Amino acid sequence: MRRAGMDKTVLAIDPGRVKCGVALVFRSQESGLKLLWHDIVSPDELVYTLFETFAIQPFETIIIGGGTNSGPVVHTVREAMPSLGILVVDEQDTSLQARERYWEFNPRKGWRRFLPATLQVPPVPVDDYVAYILAERVLLGG
Repeated sequence: MRRAGMDKTVLAIDPGRVKCGVALVFRSQESGLKLLWHDIVSPDELVYTLFETFAIQPFETIIIGGGTNSGPVVHTVREAMPSLGILVVDEQDTSLQARERYWEFNPRKGWRRFLPATLQVPPVPVDDYVAYILAERVLLGG
């Protein structure tokens, strides 16, 4: 049986001047966190991305990292979706954590799996995994 208020979907944004990491994350009491969708978009595409992700799964809260370009992104989000709650959170250490998280979602193959994830640089930007970590911090309280 599902209890009201236990399950929650959020959209997390790692703001930047050139690119923004975006992650749509669902928290279920039964199964924990689930990454529903993630991408890296330009700040100019952010409003479109808000509505695109809302069509995938409605969310009630938007989490925004408090680092580079957070002010303009908060303003853009507030204008586009004024009825949703916005939570600005600390981004400390998220870039390093995102590298490790990338390898969790994209397991290393061959000889690379024998090297620690912390010694390897992902082949793509990890801003979307930073956004996932921001959501994780809020939803799991860590």
